[in-house]
Amino acid sequence: MAIDTRTLDQMMTELRSAAAVTSGKSAQQGNAVEGADFSQALKSAIDQVNQVQQQAQQMTQDFASGSSNVNLQDVMVNLQKANISFQQMVQVRNKLVTAYHDIMNMQV
Repeated sequence: MAIDTRTLDQMMTELRSAAAVTSGKSAQQGNAVEGADFSQALKSAIDQVNQVQQQAQQMTQDFASGSSNVNLQDVMVNLQKANISFQQMVQVRNKLVTAYHDIMNMQV
């Protein structure tokens, strides 16, 4: 239920490629992921985080309502998974914002 890091690696490769193009360097090194859709990869990662959080919330509600097939350990593990995946997404967002600012501040 974790975020697929291959997708994030692809996003970072695309950002590096765009940075190389804007700085006048050859983008041949970063074109290994040619054709990957950045917005689709980002949306997919966000949807995965959302799904993990919804599952944790549903399991918490089931436990609170007294459902016999849900135990406290599973609820706590799923809540921690949701928390970690959210924190990971926040860190990825921070890196993307930093990369965007770096690209926008480059002199042409």
